[in-house]
Amino acid sequence: MTPMRVGLLGLGVVGGGTYDILKRNSQEIARRAGREIVVTCAAVREKDVAQVSKKVGQSITLYTNPLQVVESPDVDIVIEVMGGTQPAKDLVLKAISLGKHVVTANKALLAIHGNEIFKAAHEKGVMIGFEAAVAGGIPIIKSLREGLSANRIQWVAGIINGTSNFILSNMRERGISFSEALKEAQALGYAEADPTFDVEGIDAAHKLTLLSAIAFGIPIQFDKAYTEGIAQLTAKDITYAEEFGYRIKLLGITKRTEQGFELRVHPTLIPEKRLIANVEGVMNAILVSADAVGSTLYYGPGAGAEPTGSAVVADLVDVARMADAAPHQRVPYLAFQVDRLTDDPVLTIDQVHTSYYLRMSALDRPGVLADITRILAALNISIEAMLQREPTEGEERVDVIILTHRALEKDVNQAISQIEQLDTISGPVVRIRLETLA
Repeated sequence: MTPMRVGLLGLGVVGGGTYDILKRNSQEIARRAGREIVVTCAAVREKDVAQVSKKVGQSITLYTNPLQVVESPDVDIVIEVMGGTQPAKDLVLKAISLGKHVVTANKALLAIHGNEIFKAAHEKGVMIGFEAAVAGGIPIIKSLREGLSANRIQWVAGIINGTSNFILSNMRERGISFSEALKEAQALGYAEADPTFDVEGIDAAHKLTLLSAIAFGIPIQFDKAYTEGIAQLTAKDITYAEEFGYRIKLLGITKRTEQGFELRVHPTLIPEKRLIANVEGVMNAILVSADAVGSTLYYGPGAGAEPTGSAVVADLVDVARMADAAPHQRVPYLAFQVDRLTDDPVLTIDQVHTSYYLRMSALDRPGVLADITRILAALNISIEAMLQREPTEGEERVDVIILTHRALEKDVNQAISQIEQLDTISGPVVRIRLETLA
């Protein structure tokens, strides 16, 4: 068969890793795909042309204008690994309009503009591969879309941002502050100079939005995702959580409920006996609960040149195998046929039911705990465990930590507001959500 010709939009970390894999494993990939997959051209920044030329030689054509790659007659598949939403969106839509398949690692692009991109691709009959957009080298998209297609998926929970996981791992292991752990992550290259997307949960929410759409057959709805980051976490809360037998991770969680779908990213207490609670450093892990197979865990590197490049090449192989098939015979982009997506609502965070860790600074005198428990009971919030610290010498205030059973977020917020108004409570109540993942 004739080779599948690829044009790369970007030859940086992911693009370079993809190119290296295609070159090194070309024969093995051709055996799997049924045809050769060759890179014919790539778009690079003007200042990088000389350096990239030394690496690729005369084997591919280099352009400084990415549109030239998209419009090249020698390209069947466009790989978009530029990042950002523009000009990536315009380039992807242009490629689709020209009848070219697209493989992308751009989670932000799909989380924000995915519905438009998939609609255009469906109308044009071309394929969109995006395995690399979520969890790097972990094949979670293919697992949800194909491997678990016999199942009714109940929930998905994942550590899907390596930077935040590295920071939390260091805070727990060394007892250091968030700011100290962040500086170390930046020094090692795990965090950007501006780490907002990682530490505020935005990057994880981009990825979770895609997982939710594939797991439940709903439209991509990033604007409805609740996000809460890790910047306010303290070493004290990480230590207290461990005393109760929990670890704190930044989790992306999406669930099916009778009222609708949950879509949320936030720090979460997880029982330390769960495998996912023991995922450390920059590694990613996703836990999926489904009715037929039960719980399955997917673990591996969530970023990096070749782990992410591995996922890009896997998509290329899928396109090469199925390019000549009729569109209706291919696996749907979001796992479900386009006319079978559900419009059930995504719940607001106030509508979510989960358990909670509450920490407050209270005066050490009789009646304080009675006031707190009375407020919780009035709002149907029951207590699972409680810890009161002994005051240090000269201190009148003590830390009180409460773990609740499952409760409605709206009620917990109301309880926190009332507790903070007590004369015996100083400062804000720290609230961290808790999931057993059972």
